Amino acid sequence: MNWSAIDVGILGPAMLAGLLVLATHVPLGMQVLDRGIVFIDLAIAQIAGLGVIAAAAIGLPAGGLWVQIAAVCAALAGAGLLTWTERRAGAQQEALIGVLFVLAASASLLLMAGNPHGGEHLKDLLVGQILWVGQPQLLALAAVTAVLLVAIAAGATRRLGRFGFYAAFALAVTASVQLVGVYLVFTSLIIPALATLRWRGRARMVAAYALGALGYAAGLVLSALFDLPSGPTVVCTLALLAAAVAVLLPARLATAADR
Repeated sequence: MNWSAIDVGILGPAMLAGLLVLATHVPLGMQVLDRGIVFIDLAIAQIAGLGVIAAAAIGLPAGGLWVQIAAVCAALAGAGLLTWTERRAGAQQEALIGVLFVLAASASLLLMAGNPHGGEHLKDLLVGQILWVGQPQLLALAAVTAVLLVAIAAGATRRLGRFGFYAAFALAVTASVQLVGVYLVFTSLIIPALATLRWRGRARMVAAYALGALGYAAGLVLSALFDLPSGPTVVCTLALLAAAVAVLLPARLATAADR
């Protein structure tokens, strides 16, 4: 255990990135559970990652504007496709989301087959590089987060129907997946919303945000203390905390919390 590894200069920006991700992913995660399409974030995140990989494959500089545009366009194309499939085959939507995820993941592997650094690049997309997030990335994520929160609060994602929801989801995932990785995107979206299912109204939102923030904070500290990969540590920590909340919290307390 290395207490000297607790460096606010490193953990602080990482924690801020986690809070920005949670800001949009918690309410969107609740909508995902309501719609019964739990694995949509994995599919959209993988499609956004495919856009990044495709941009790199044609020689665009990593982290540049055109790479971000490629990721957004890929994610929005995926959102458009999922909107169409929900209209045509709504009962099979979850299965189609899974198929889309596998196709995007396979296409990513094919594009990286000749890249000597392909394995490292794929790992970065899956587990993220949250400890190395910089100020420009935080400012860009904050701007996207602010726009999406206004849209969610105004009910735009519901009023615009299927594509409004999928498009907002695509933008949120694209903005976060390159910072925190596919695994943390899924965790931030589903686990806080799932752990607080028995809560109602505003109390549920507050509990989900608090759980997510505590999971990120504890996970980042543990990863520093024990020199562990940050992304997987936060995922496991948040899952354990959520399990404790779901098991130990009395149902009557959760139901009465918003009265």
